[in-house]
Amino acid sequence: MEEGFALWANPSSPHAEGRKAKQALEDARERIKRALGWDGEVILTSGASEALALALGRSKAKRTVVSAIEHDAVFRAAPDAQIFDEEKPLDSETMLCVQHVNSETGTINPVSQMAETVRPTGALILSDCSQSAGKLGLPDADMLVVSAHKFGGPIGIGALLVREFNLLEPMGGHERGYRQGTENLPGAIGMAAALEAGEWATTAEERATFARGFGAHRLTIGEAVDYIVALTHPTISAQALLIRLDAMGFAVSAGSACSSGTLKKSRVLDAFGVADDVASRTIRVSIGWSTTAQELEQFAEAWRSLS
Repeated sequence: MEEGFALWANPSSPHAEGRKAKQALEDARERIKRALGWDGEVILTSGASEALALALGRSKAKRTVVSAIEHDAVFRAAPDAQIFDEEKPLDSETMLCVQHVNSETGTINPVSQMAETVRPTGALILSDCSQSAGKLGLPDADMLVVSAHKFGGPIGIGALLVREFNLLEPMGGHERGYRQGTENLPGAIGMAAALEAGEWATTAEERATFARGFGAHRLTIGEAVDYIVALTHPTISAQALLIRLDAMGFAVSAGSACSSGTLKKSRVLDAFGVADDVASRTIRVSIGWSTTAQELEQFAEAWRSLS
């Protein structure tokens, strides 16, 4: 990012400094594509929420269908979207939006398998990969959303991966005319660097051992990743758990991080069919790229002390 700040100029300007910045921006874009294994187009955004809004608001599809467990940003961007129902057919004028990894439970949705069924209908598939990009391989989809700070990159940068630009209505401005606002060159370079580094302070075995250690206290819904762990306490409410764990030095969430401050029941857990009483005692523990094995052990000990 320091490199990006040092040579920053508006990448869309025709002067020498602008051309130099443009070259650096396109280099970062290609590095992001290589690191993700993506051979389509990349539209740089301010993060996942903007990427979702761009995909859902500018798609040429006339109808949007979403899964009931999507992030709130999806429902804000597409307030008229229909909830996916297997009995209602999809068609070539529809876009289906499905998270790859759920942000509250860590559940992995079989997006690529769904694509095999959906593709013959002609419908488009949008997958929110905020919780999986840089950690798992990308699923088969027409558009995918990624966010840099989820894999150790800087805040304020993300991307919409698009199989072909013609899936979207252009709006003019930057990013080939598909996004307004001056590009964040330092952020783009930082995003590329984080993807290329791909570093974790813990091993997959350490994370898996940590998750298994909670036994029946872990709320598991289907196949789940090892870096998002939903925990349900037998007696203590989620709100009380947040307060007590925060006092012990642990930052955890109830619901999605963007809405946890509201202290309302998680819409996602409700959609998954989790009983109200269980949902009211459930928190989310996210293991970041910099979380250490020692910190995992300390959290496990703190959890055991709660009564």
